[in-house]
Amino acid sequence: MKIVSYLLSPVFAFVFFLLLLIFHPLQWLGLKLFGQKGHQKVVNIMNWFLVKSLLFLGVPIRVKNKFSIPENETIIFVSNHQSMFDIPPIIWSFRKHNPKFVSKKELGKGIPSISFNLRHGGAALINRKDRKQAITEMASFSKRIQKNKWSAVIFPEGTRSRNGEPKKFASNGLKILTKYNPEAYVVPLTINNSWRVFKYGKFPLGIGSPIKIITHQPIKIGSLPFEELLEEVETKIKEAIIA
Repeated sequence: MKIVSYLLSPVFAFVFFLLLLIFHPLQWLGLKLFGQKGHQKVVNIMNWFLVKSLLFLGVPIRVKNKFSIPENETIIFVSNHQSMFDIPPIIWSFRKHNPKFVSKKELGKGIPSISFNLRHGGAALINRKDRKQAITEMASFSKRIQKNKWSAVIFPEGTRSRNGEPKKFASNGLKILTKYNPEAYVVPLTINNSWRVFKYGKFPLGIGSPIKIITHQPIKIGSLPFEELLEEVETKIKEAIIA
């Protein structure tokens, strides 16, 4: 199996980075000609292609959602985090909710398409070494998604799990988001198997393990005290993680 990985990994890497290069100027055109909505449509299409590019590794995306997520409302998606490949499926699968990510500031430059989207698409770019900047940026981001009826995506673990084992959830980011969006809904997401793409490290890439996203029941923010809300969200997400 690992021999096949060595053969397929360069093909996937070529296709993946080619897509990023192609969609970088397309995002610029979408933003300049049609504004934020035009830019978002380009981003959605790009992420459809990025999701499909994973098929070169034999990695399909499977989303399980038994619940109705409120539309025209701000949604705060809270998820465990296993790899960079968590992100395209979330953008594409929940595109009608306009998901915007809480990301580390370093990703805002140097990466074709991805950095452009983070800088111009409404994301929060957090400097983890500067608590004051992080709090200010999160407050601004929280107001932005509330004003535009966008949705937020936050990974409370802070960093990716390298082996699928979940880490302790930090509360600060989610607390700020809920403070400024008391009428919003929290939707817990559980992601399984995306860490397996990097089970050998950066090269070769793992093949043949479908990435699975499970959507849990939306929770109205005002229905629970924050500490209970955080505990319930963390419990739901972690109970559905496959070791």
